[in-house]
Amino acid sequence: MGGDVNRLWLRSEGERTNGHTEEAELQALYGRAINPWWDVVAGVRQDFKPASPQTWAAFGIQGEPLSDLDTQATLYFGENSQSALRLEGEYDLPITQKLILQPRVEANLYSRNDPMRQVGAGLSEVEAGLRLRYEFIPEFAPYVGVNWNKQYGRTADYAREEGDDAEEARLVVGVKMWW
Repeated sequence: MGGDVNRLWLRSEGERTNGHTEEAELQALYGRAINPWWDVVAGVRQDFKPASPQTWAAFGIQGEPLSDLDTQATLYFGENSQSALRLEGEYDLPITQKLILQPRVEANLYSRNDPMRQVGAGLSEVEAGLRLRYEFIPEFAPYVGVNWNKQYGRTADYAREEGDDAEEARLVVGVKMWW
C-alpha cells in the first residue's frame, strides 16, 4: 500500500497440516525506494506459532537485480538476543499473459538454538518450490504449487525428536495480492 517511494508492506506466511496451524507469522514493514529497483524496509514481525508468540524487529532490502527476479534479504532481532536472517528469491516465467510459473527459494538462518520453537543455530531450513498462478488482474492472483522443505543441523534434530521428517514436499495454495 502506498506510492512509488513510500509503502506499507504486509507479509504473511502460515502452514496448516490436517486442520492444525503449525506456523503463522505476520509482518508490517515500512518500505522506502532507494532507486527504481530497490527498497529498504523496516518494521515488525510477529510469530504466532509455533510455541508462544514472539515479536521481532525487521530490517532489510528487497528488489529486482534482474528483470522479473524478485529478491529479499531481511534481518530480524528478537527476544533473548535471538537474531535471524531470511533470504528469498523468486522468478516469474510467463506461460501466457495471465498464467505465470514461479520458481522460488527461501533460506532461514538463526543466531542461537531455540528449543521452545525447535529452531537450531546456523542454516535452519531451505524451502524451494514452484507456484503456478493465474492473474485475473495483476493485483489479484491465486496460485497452486509444490514446495520442498529441508531442515538442517539442530533444527533437523528437533524435528526428528518430535517424530517429524527433516525433509518433505508439500502442496501449497494461496493468493498473491497487492494494491
